[in-house]
Amino acid sequence: MNTLLLKLKITISLILFVATISLAQQADVIIGKYRLPNKLDIEIFENNGKYFGKIIALNGFEGGQQKDIKNPDRSKRLDSLLGKVIIEGLEYDREEKRWVKGSMYGPEKGMYFNLKIIEVRQNEIVVVGSKYIMWKTLKWEKLLI
Repeated sequence: MNTLLLKLKITISLILFVATISLAQQADVIIGKYRLPNKLDIEIFENNGKYFGKIIALNGFEGGQQKDIKNPDRSKRLDSLLGKVIIEGLEYDREEKRWVKGSMYGPEKGMYFNLKIIEVRQNEIVVVGSKYIMWKTLKWEKLLI
């Protein structure tokens, strides 16, 4: 009887382990490099179960802007845009199969927006940015670097 109980415990543990790995892989599918419509290239990465994005290339953003000149915090206006984390706190919602509760900083306007990723395609992701009652859906091109 003890052997049967032990086998059952091992089987259940293995199933839970595989399910956990599978869900983590689903959530991690957004990890990678993307080109935004404003010409910025970003890299999305995971940290402690949440997803973040930092600028990795400017590509002539806003006519060559390299500093965060429109930041509402005047003390940060001389900070470099390159390397700046502009996406924070995205969480994967298993039921909706979307990344939600994120925020994004838009350096072209110096504003913060709510952010969610609603679809992942082979060569792009579809995101929704919102502020108050306004929202906009955009496609970010996946970089194959």
